[in-house]
Amino acid sequence: MPSWRRWPAQVTDHLILIAGALFMFLPVYSLFAATTHAAGRVQPRLDLGGSTLENYREFLTASAGFSGDVTALTMLWNSFLLGAGFAGLKVVLSLLAAYALIYFRVRFASALFAVLLLTLMLPLESRFLPTYAVVAELGLVNTRAGLILPLAASGLGTLFFRQFLLTVPDTLLESARLDGAGPLKFFKDILLPLSMPTAAALFLVLFVNGWNQYLWPVMVTSEESTYTLVRGMQFFGTSSTRGVMLAMVAILPPALLVILFQRQVVKGLFDGSH
Repeated sequence: MPSWRRWPAQVTDHLILIAGALFMFLPVYSLFAATTHAAGRVQPRLDLGGSTLENYREFLTASAGFSGDVTALTMLWNSFLLGAGFAGLKVVLSLLAAYALIYFRVRFASALFAVLLLTLMLPLESRFLPTYAVVAELGLVNTRAGLILPLAASGLGTLFFRQFLLTVPDTLLESARLDGAGPLKFFKDILLPLSMPTAAALFLVLFVNGWNQYLWPVMVTSEESTYTLVRGMQFFGTSSTRGVMLAMVAILPPALLVILFQRQVVKGLFDGSH
């Protein structure tokens, strides 16, 4: 079909996509516009106010909470540590677990992998009470380690890396052995560079997941200095100016990551370096 005959359908497709994007963006914009006006009860609106810089400067730096030990920047830093630590540890442990299952003669490797997959059937909410008991016994309540470490294991990440490593040609392993490379050198010089696209894509997905964690930070943190952005929204309330501003700030990093790296995420998760 000539290209000039396809343009009406292409224009229609783009108009539908633009309309859908505006429909999803409008509620976020209306809340942002409400935070640009003088402080008070937040009401969604479409007109921008003249207090944007003043409101957000004061919001980011002013002490908040009962103790005054927390600011929006502190909560932003705590959320970043949770998201990055959550994603980084999951990626590292998942890659090492998949490497051991594929390249070492582990007894009952298939059974161990099946147990890892069973963890996918147990959502985090179903493990809160026993996990909290262990964290409290170790004295990790109200610590960043207590926020991150209990969430580090990932059966899903192990599945992704295992499926990727199965596609790596055996000739690479044979060549490495002929060159005298041991397991660590083979992993560091060959498998790790090949796994970087998958690791980066999985890191971004897990970072967004960790950034948006709510229930676990609520359970394991009670000191205001350890609050994350999502925890802060619950503390300040969703109808207050501070609560809505926290929501605006919390949206930005995941949205920017998805917008900037969506092609790399899709390629890394579904294509890898095959």
